[in-house]
Amino acid sequence: MNRITMLQEEDINLLKKSGMSEEDITHSVQVAEKALEIAERIRKTSGTGLDMELVGRGALFHDLGKAKTHAMEHGMIGARMGRDLGLPEAVTAIMEKHIRGGLTADEAVELGLPVKDYTLGRLEERIIIYADRLVDIIHDGIVAISSELEAEERFEEILRNFPKYGKNEPTMARYLGYHQEIQSLMAG
Repeated sequence: MNRITMLQEEDINLLKKSGMSEEDITHSVQVAEKALEIAERIRKTSGTGLDMELVGRGALFHDLGKAKTHAMEHGMIGARMGRDLGLPEAVTAIMEKHIRGGLTADEAVELGLPVKDYTLGRLEERIIIYADRLVDIIHDGIVAISSELEAEERFEEILRNFPKYGKNEPTMARYLGYHQEIQSLMAG
């Protein structure tokens, strides 16, 4: 199945109508394509059942809040916007929880966000966050890489050596955990 066909033009139009910039829409489409590619690889090698619509839509809408702000609360704002648009709760949950890959309550307090459970409980959520981080590495132009596969292979090294990607120790530990889990599933 061609992963781009999983992305609905009406969803991309919703991003545009909501005021997202072309740059943010391009990023969101790239994340959705990468997340769907990863999900397909997992399904083929491990036989794990995944909700491909959730992967595609959750990734596409994860940064909807950037239509209003690029600040830390863009996840919370995006989830509110998504609920107003009638998006499914599973999609708005991804939007709200994607900040730094699923915050603890203490981290939420530190960052001035409401205290709640931001844990990424579903594999689909973790695939989207992993894809988001990979897309940043692949397209930011900060790290010289020759392929998307190289970004996966050097993921840990890049997170440890470029604070922009690892953020801080708790965030980096989460991202590295997702990387190990997802790479293991893709390897079968």
